[in-house]
Amino acid sequence: MPPPRPVRLTRPVRPISPLRLARPSRPLLLALGGYAATRVIGLVVLAVAAAATGEDGLHRLKGRWDSVWYVRIAEHGYGYEAVLPDGDVHSDLAFFPLLPALERGLSAVLPLDAAGAGLLVSWTAGLAAAWGVFRCGAHAFGPRTGVLLAVLWGVYPTAFVQSMAYTETLFTALAAWSLYAVLRDRWILAGLLCVAAGLTRPTAAALIAALGITALAALVRDRRLPARTVVGVLIAPLGWLGYVVYVGIREDSPTAYFEVQAAWGNSIDGGLALARFVAGLPWPAALGLTAALALLARLVVLCVRQRQPLPLLVYTIGVVLVSLVGAAYFGSRPRLMMPAFGLLLPPAAALARLRTRAAVPVLAGLALASAAYGAFTLLGSGPP
Repeated sequence: MPPPRPVRLTRPVRPISPLRLARPSRPLLLALGGYAATRVIGLVVLAVAAAATGEDGLHRLKGRWDSVWYVRIAEHGYGYEAVLPDGDVHSDLAFFPLLPALERGLSAVLPLDAAGAGLLVSWTAGLAAAWGVFRCGAHAFGPRTGVLLAVLWGVYPTAFVQSMAYTETLFTALAAWSLYAVLRDRWILAGLLCVAAGLTRPTAAALIAALGITALAALVRDRRLPARTVVGVLIAPLGWLGYVVYVGIREDSPTAYFEVQAAWGNSIDGGLALARFVAGLPWPAALGLTAALALLARLVVLCVRQRQPLPLLVYTIGVVLVSLVGAAYFGSRPRLMMPAFGLLLPPAAALARLRTRAAVPVLAGLALASAAYGAFTLLGSGPP
C-alpha cells in the first residue's frame, strides 16, 4: 500500500481584483440560488403537508423544541429551569447567548416578536453560511465543487433545521467564514469570527482546535509564526471560554456549565451512550445504524484522502467527534453533525465530474427527499 499523501495546510493565496469583489461571480450566484431553492422546496413541502394535516407549519419552525428556550432567554434573560417528572432539572444556561441576543435586538427595532426575529436570523444566516461553504469548497477544489457543496449542504437529511429558529445556520456561517479567513491567511478575522461562533454553540471547540492545530503545523513547518497568527489563535477561544466562565460565576461553581449540560444528558462519555443505544436496538435497526456509522467513517476517510486543507479537515473531524462522544439523545446527532460541511466535499467533488444535466436531477431528488423527511419530522413528535 503506498503511503498516504500529506494533507496540505492551505492553497497559495491568489490576488483578487477589486472588480471581482464588487461583482458577484456566476458560480456564487449559482451557489446561493441553488441553496435558496432547496430551502424554498423544503418550505413548500412543509406548507402542503401542514395544510393536509391541519397543522401550523410556521409555528413548527419558530415555536418548537430548542426555539422555545431561545425565545424565553431573549424575552426574559437567563434564569429559567424546567423540572421533569423524574426530577431532572433542565436549565436555560445550557443555551449559548448569541442567538437570543440577536432575537432580542432585532425584535426591539423591527415589527417582529422574538420568535419571528429568530427565523429572520436563521434564514439570513443560512444564505451567509451557503456563501461561506461555497468559498471554502471553491478555494480547495474549484468553483464547480464549491457550488455543489453549498447545494448539498442545503439538502442534508436534517436540513429542515436550517429553516428553523435554531443556531445551526448562524454557527455554520461563522465557522465557514472563519475557516475561509484562515485559508486566506487572515488570522485576526478568523479569530474574531471564532469568538462569535463560541458564543453560539459548544461545537465551537472544533473550530478552536482547527485554528490551533493549523497554527501549530505552520510553526513546525516555518519555525516561526507571524504576530497576526498568534493573535488570531489567542482570541479564538474567548467566546466559548467567556460563556463557560459566566455560567461558573453565576452558579458559583467552576464546573457549573458542564453540570448544566450533564443534567440535560449531554455529558461526555466517549461514545458509551451511543454504543449502548445501538446494542439495545432490534438487530435489523442495529445493523442499519451500524451501516450508517460505517458510512460516516468512510466519509471521514475520504476527506483525508481528498487532501482537504488542514483547518477544514480538523474542523470537520472535530465536529463529528463532538457529536459522537456525548451522551446526547441519538436522534439529535445527525443535526449536531450538520455544521461539518467538509463531510460533503467528497460527494460534491464526485458530482462535479458529472455533466450538469446529470447532476441536477440528483440534487433535485435529494432536495425532495430532504424536504419530505423535514415535513415528516416537524409535523411529528421529534425532536430533531
